[in-house]
Amino acid sequence: MKAVVLALALTLIPALGQGASAHAEDRIAVVAAENFYGDIARQIGGERVAVTSIMNNPDQDPHLFETTPAIVRQLAGARIVILNGANYDPWIDKLLAAAPRADRIVVSAAQLTGRKPGDNPHLWYDPATMPAVATAFAEALSKADSGHASDYAARLKTTLAALDRISQRVTQLKAKHGGAVVTATEPVFGPMAQALGLTMRNERFQLAMMNDTEPSARDVAAFERDLKEHKVKVLIYNSQVSEKLTERLRDLAGRSKVPVVGVTETMPPNVSFQDWVLGELDALDKALSGPNS
Repeated sequence: MKAVVLALALTLIPALGQGASAHAEDRIAVVAAENFYGDIARQIGGERVAVTSIMNNPDQDPHLFETTPAIVRQLAGARIVILNGANYDPWIDKLLAAAPRADRIVVSAAQLTGRKPGDNPHLWYDPATMPAVATAFAEALSKADSGHASDYAARLKTTLAALDRISQRVTQLKAKHGGAVVTATEPVFGPMAQALGLTMRNERFQLAMMNDTEPSARDVAAFERDLKEHKVKVLIYNSQVSEKLTERLRDLAGRSKVPVVGVTETMPPNVSFQDWVLGELDALDKALSGPNS
């Protein structure tokens, strides 16, 4: 079904490309594949950008995403596009290739951080990713709108300072919890867990779930044993994806009194990227610190 929807969308691109970039007050049209990148774009661009974030529903399974004609129109008119890359959002590459625009600037988090398909694609959870994306986006804005380059530079400075709160919190928690043994239903939080110095178990199981393949019975049994025997201090749970197996493990963690920390692949509404990540770090800190924290 996804392939059919994408094919239909691609056929619409030639008809939609003309005039799709019209925005009120000549704001720069920016499309972000995921809403956390869109939030960074708004922080830097302010009122001079019109940002559309395609993946923006934290209640929707991102693996079930389907392209629509509305998304085609938005991408056809985009002056700047921000995407994750590393095969996390491959649909956007196809749409951009089908709707070329000579002056379009594409900011790829994967290219900026040297990631490739096969690497953990949840790049926004690596504390080094967003500062690189913010800097590259500010450069793209200054190229597209050189008359306001000083404004973008000032906003970038403010944004980087806010992002540094995450780096400082990571450093603090690494000193406090580094080496703690944890597990997860999927590798969504993996880059952050690595930055925190946590010891991650059941990684084969996580990869199988991410790739929509069946984990082996041995890996499932090992995961269950880790929870029952308290070999892990926390279960990090992707609360955005509904799978019977992972829900069963979450319930087993509850019965075994292993704290569960929920994370998502899409930023919730009405919160900044910085506050979203800091909130998840606070929840993890509380879970790792134990009931008396």
